[in-house]
Amino acid sequence: MDIQTFVAAVLRQDAAAMRTYFHPDACINWHNTNEHFTLEEYIRANCEYPGDWTGEIERVMYAQDTIAAAIHVISTDHKISCHCTSFIRLDGDKIACMDEYWGDDGDVPQWRKEKQIGTPIR
Repeated sequence: MDIQTFVAAVLRQDAAAMRTYFHPDACINWHNTNEHFTLEEYIRANCEYPGDWTGEIERVMYAQDTIAAAIHVISTDHKISCHCTSFIRLDGDKIACMDEYWGDDGDVPQWRKEKQIGTPIR
């Protein structure tokens, strides 16, 4: 499976293209919001999510039948920036199960600023 083209299809909310990457009975879990989706529910949730999106894969790791990817997702109006970590289990070249963990990007919490710990990554 080509992770770059898969993520591109997801970001442009292209239901037909997204569907080609999955087994019909695939399961998708969004752990931050405690949601389990069938393939069709996932496609609907993704494609009907408000706004237009762009982003980039920041890191990919491969281990046997699993792809782990860290993806920076940004609304095209730059009002929303978040990161998604996806663990994609493959059966052959199709996604059988995908577990995703989402987090909004934001400022350093005040308590850490006051402690003067850490430095910017970028």
